[in-house]
Amino acid sequence: MTPIDSTTLDSQELVVDKKELIKEAIELYPDKAKKKREKHLNVFEEGKSDCGVKSNIKSVPGSMTTRGCAYAGSKGVVWGPIKDMIHISHGPVGCGYYSWSGRRNYYIGTTGIDTFGTMQFTSDFQERDIVFGGDKKLAKLITELDELFPLNRGVSIQSECPIGLIGDDIEAVARKASKEIGKTVVPVRCEGFRGVSQSLGHHIANDTVRDWVFPQADKKKKELGIEGTPYDVAIIGDYNIGGDAWSSRILLEEMGLRVVAQWSGDGTLHEMMMSPTVKMNLVHCYRSMNYITRHMEEAYGIPWLEYNFFGPTQIAASLREIASKFDEKIQENAEKVIAKYEPQTKAVLDKFSPRLKDKTVALMVGGLRPRHVVPAFHDLGMRLIGTGYEFGHNDDYKRTTHYIEDGTLIYDDVSAYEFEHFVKELKPDLIASGIKEKYVFQKMALPFRQMHSWDYSGPYHGYDGFAIFARDMDLALNSPTWGLIGAPWKK
Repeated sequence: MTPIDSTTLDSQELVVDKKELIKEAIELYPDKAKKKREKHLNVFEEGKSDCGVKSNIKSVPGSMTTRGCAYAGSKGVVWGPIKDMIHISHGPVGCGYYSWSGRRNYYIGTTGIDTFGTMQFTSDFQERDIVFGGDKKLAKLITELDELFPLNRGVSIQSECPIGLIGDDIEAVARKASKEIGKTVVPVRCEGFRGVSQSLGHHIANDTVRDWVFPQADKKKKELGIEGTPYDVAIIGDYNIGGDAWSSRILLEEMGLRVVAQWSGDGTLHEMMMSPTVKMNLVHCYRSMNYITRHMEEAYGIPWLEYNFFGPTQIAASLREIASKFDEKIQENAEKVIAKYEPQTKAVLDKFSPRLKDKTVALMVGGLRPRHVVPAFHDLGMRLIGTGYEFGHNDDYKRTTHYIEDGTLIYDDVSAYEFEHFVKELKPDLIASGIKEKYVFQKMALPFRQMHSWDYSGPYHGYDGFAIFARDMDLALNSPTWGLIGAPWKK
């Protein structure tokens, strides 16, 4: 197939050509695999309410998927960044070791004293534990950890696959240990084999917050009579990658809101317990935290709002939408905040837009990034030609339609083979994906930004983050390195 040149085709021709590209990409698959994968690949056409792809279905066996497991979704995303709790990886050492400090969830505190985010605790299952069970070992571990780290505020038990298979009663251990140490102990049934991806781990973790944390919060609220202020909000689902939540919080507080809870990035158990007292939940990563915010809406009457702080266009739109839920004072302050950062934004655009204009990008990440990051590229004059989620659901793809243009290639749970094939044919100027893809495409002489944890940079949220984002895209695309080596289609 001749490589697609999107600059010379009209919208309808582009859709047809990309659909042919999809057929070509799956042509080598066995019939059964081909039939399954074609449902996960499509081309977005304007006027449609979704992206037309199947999602949240188990991966085709043997394909090189980029997904993680339920344990990764719970320990690595929802619970792991809660900094003042000890998170035990209950099972063999491998899962805990692999998840140790896997993301750049920045936090304030003294590691090993009152914060434990970058420490790893495991029950280190051996063969005898599989045979005789690990309940007693787990109970002893919790007691010893509380003696070693007395300033911890609680413990979560993150179950690995063997726990569900042998039937350890981690709930009974949690209840007994909680009484003994006088702290919150949360059992999380996030065994890796559950569900089709890390997404179920998010849901399971959300449910344990609902069942094991909020009842304590309700009791304390009743005892202390906590009411709060009319401007109390919680940032839910910002993991503070490279300091993202901090740069977002600055803007919210500048407009007069009081952020009383921020989790799980730089979050604490106390902040989690404060969440049912706020006037609004502001959700950054909808995929991982919509379950608990929906629960709070039903149980406590707290409304929630998904916001996007990537790029000045969406930052301004989100600030105005958030402010519209409050009084005129907050609405006026929102306009002042937007006006305050206009000179800074203009300087960033004046410097980087001429260097990045009309450059094309292929995205493939998890969480919210396949849609939320798109406007930041658009603000710089860059064009998105393909996007997809590792573990998105149908509602994620519906939300994606608000951000993408006609003819955008959509790929759900894309395999390594498919993604490489699409890239070779579409010839994007920049790949923005995860760590597993980084070195493959760099070896192909393609500029790459690792968008799972900002490639050791960040923050990317907020106005300050946008300046860093623009700089990083320029560094990736305009590095003199690419003049020394050539992409496969240039040889």
